[in-house]
Amino acid sequence: MKNAATFATRLAIAIAIAAAVAFAQYWIWQQFNRGAEFIGTNQSIKGFAYNGFQRDQSPLTGTYPSRENLAADLDLLGRMSDGLRTYGVTDMPELLGLAGERDMMVTAGAWLDADKTRNAREIAALLEVAPKMRHIERVMVGNEAVLRGDLTVTELIGYLDQVRKTLRKPVSTAEPWHVWLRYPELAKHVDYITVHLLPYHEGVPVEAAVEYAFQRYDEVARAHPRKKIVVGEIGWPSRGPTIGAALPSLDNEARFIREFLAHPRTARIDYFLMEAIDQPWKVDVEGWAGPYWGMFNADREQKFALEGIIERDPHWSTKASNAAALAFLPMLLIAFLLADWSIFGRLFLAALIQACVSTLIIGLNVPLDYYLTQRDLVGLVLLIGATGLTAAVLLSHGFEFGEVLFKKKWQRRFLPLPPHAPEQQPFVSIHLACYNEPPEMVIATIDSLAKMNYQNFEVLVLDNNTRDEALWKPLEKRCAELGPRFRFFHLANWPGFKAGALNYGLKVTDPRAAVVGVVDADYVVEPDWLACLIPHFDQPEVAVVQAPQAHRDWETQPFKRMCNWEFDGFFRIGMHHRNERNALIQHGTMTLVRRHALEEVGGWSEWCICEDTELGLRLIEKGYDTRYVDHILGRGLTPSGFAAIKSQRFRWAFGAMQILKAHLPQMLGRSTLNLAQRYHFLTGWFAWLGDALQLVFAFGSLLWTLGILLFPKAFGLPVIALALPILGFMAFKAALGPILYRRTMDCPWKDILGASILSVGLAHAIARGVFAGLVKKKGVFVVTPKGWRGGGALAFFNPIREEIGMLVALLMGAATLVAQRGADNLETQLWVGILCLQCIPYVAAILCQVAAYMPERNSGDTPRGTLLPQA
Repeated sequence: MKNAATFATRLAIAIAIAAAVAFAQYWIWQQFNRGAEFIGTNQSIKGFAYNGFQRDQSPLTGTYPSRENLAADLDLLGRMSDGLRTYGVTDMPELLGLAGERDMMVTAGAWLDADKTRNAREIAALLEVAPKMRHIERVMVGNEAVLRGDLTVTELIGYLDQVRKTLRKPVSTAEPWHVWLRYPELAKHVDYITVHLLPYHEGVPVEAAVEYAFQRYDEVARAHPRKKIVVGEIGWPSRGPTIGAALPSLDNEARFIREFLAHPRTARIDYFLMEAIDQPWKVDVEGWAGPYWGMFNADREQKFALEGIIERDPHWSTKASNAAALAFLPMLLIAFLLADWSIFGRLFLAALIQACVSTLIIGLNVPLDYYLTQRDLVGLVLLIGATGLTAAVLLSHGFEFGEVLFKKKWQRRFLPLPPHAPEQQPFVSIHLACYNEPPEMVIATIDSLAKMNYQNFEVLVLDNNTRDEALWKPLEKRCAELGPRFRFFHLANWPGFKAGALNYGLKVTDPRAAVVGVVDADYVVEPDWLACLIPHFDQPEVAVVQAPQAHRDWETQPFKRMCNWEFDGFFRIGMHHRNERNALIQHGTMTLVRRHALEEVGGWSEWCICEDTELGLRLIEKGYDTRYVDHILGRGLTPSGFAAIKSQRFRWAFGAMQILKAHLPQMLGRSTLNLAQRYHFLTGWFAWLGDALQLVFAFGSLLWTLGILLFPKAFGLPVIALALPILGFMAFKAALGPILYRRTMDCPWKDILGASILSVGLAHAIARGVFAGLVKKKGVFVVTPKGWRGGGALAFFNPIREEIGMLVALLMGAATLVAQRGADNLETQLWVGILCLQCIPYVAAILCQVAAYMPERNSGDTPRGTLLPQA
């Protein structure tokens, strides 16, 4: 009964958490899309500017609407108006007749452009049909031909005069208000003036747009007092780029149309609303706003009513409901399974899941909100994929963050154990592989091993391919001085990098050895290293016991401090998180491995340059237990400079991709790995892939900037709308690290900042390692230099040349965009902001290199402890 009650309570709490988050996100959608009630009108519309192309049709591709398409459109528009303005005759020859059958009064247009032959056909067709159709009350010869530069004023006047001589109906041409003011002679060759009033294009805010339109109307009227004026186009787009203070949106389109129709002067003028039906094809000639001027969308659905409340997104409720439904089960499972977290922690992770799902829903619904070309759809698929990967990385970080901050108690927290009596100590073989290392550094490591409080051990110093005798002879000599338990091996022309040397060490290991230990050549170990960790092997299922990496001599140099704290974060946070589910990342120093298990799985893998991590995964796949004891039992040197740590991270990322490719079948298919172990390894690789994604995103941002600069009509707002959530995720992920550092380590804020800068500054090197590891099969093992670096100006710039190049390219793109389009444009501001965010890793890399060249200093800043008590 007690278990049933506990289960019911946990389930009830989980349901409550999932429901609370789902309702909260629905409420946020509702608030963001809260409807606005603008002035309504019951006036009929005098006329529509009409193009009959269906959603997938375009004059640019030669696909035209059928007679049935046109008839259906006219039936639809006839419910709201009996006036129509057309733009051409030859493209849809049946249109004028169909309008006459429905008693619609038509202002018929002849389309003119730079093609004189086509213009002649248009004029001839207009002159043929206009006299025969009584419902054609007037004609328009040309539409914005002067504005586009297709015709000069003189050429247009020639066409106007030709039509006026032949036709007895009123003749005009259509141009924006400023063209009529600039070329007053044009008005002498028309019977009436057709003016276009589109305040959106002039950056006028919607609340002032109707009055602004009438002001321009009055200017044209004063300039040409004897001419009747017809407003050929007036309207507002529901989507598109922001121009100055003009914001395109559905509610702003509704507001403009309603205020215009309700204005007391509107009933006294002739006008055509721009336009009847959205025309997706116009994106290629007018830019992103072009397709979205219609009263109806391209599927012939009315976009808004002329009375009542207008919502920004008519589909928001469906989107919010779908997002809640898709996220509910994962949120429920998280809240139920993580019962050892606090309520607040489970709410935090559930909210993160909901935010990721909602963002994906926004991306998946873009085709409903925008008219996308095939090019756009390809970009959308890539962006949704990037969003999904970014969300996966964010959720894995969020889970780690939540577990460290909100978990009540660690279930697998291992501590140093009381040592065995000398006669009960298992024999341990310690392997120290080195290559081209400073002999004094390696000797310090050997001497520290000689001082251990442990009786039954040997040390094998495995020098791997060092050619200079001055580097390896002193090691041989020191081992001889320390006696028979220290054996030295010089391996010339030995294959397999470090793994090859360690495998040789296995062959010559003392037969008595039950445990193999591995130490890096720069580590000075504590005397109790073996004594307090070897007792863990009393449990036969234990194959690995891992102590953390730590550093020495880092306190007085800024870059060394950055390295120390950046490394420390993984061992204080990530290793605890993974240890909880027996999913350790084994690293190749301060590690102890059961010899039988090591030999059972085939030793160290010489095909992988991260042989330590790969071995740990094979042991876990074999069903062994791995343990992490968060107690510092040895300290090494930090990498010698930024170039050295970049080389190290490149190698780690390369090796991670090698492991991913080799072990993916076990991750996804049948194996002994449980779900939690698969999760930790896959999401661990996601973190590397996240840095690769950042590089892809930076290149994508540069390419899109070129598109905006060179082809502004084809590149714009939808990408920004999708890119912002990705960047928001990245910013949120970046904020989690410093919070965890402050919570788990006694680390000053300046060092948290330094560690964060180093972590971000390594992103480019990691990304390159990821791509190299995915493409290449074999890597080259490069030893990470320890100690200090030298060199001059070239040595300073060489390690960061790629980062400087990317930074310059991004900044040049941002500056050129501002210079070309102005800084007061909201779309420009958003995109420049995105480019500046992409600069952060490259600025961080430069700061790291500067820190690496700062001198050592004697500081009164005593280093604070590296640990806070773990829960």
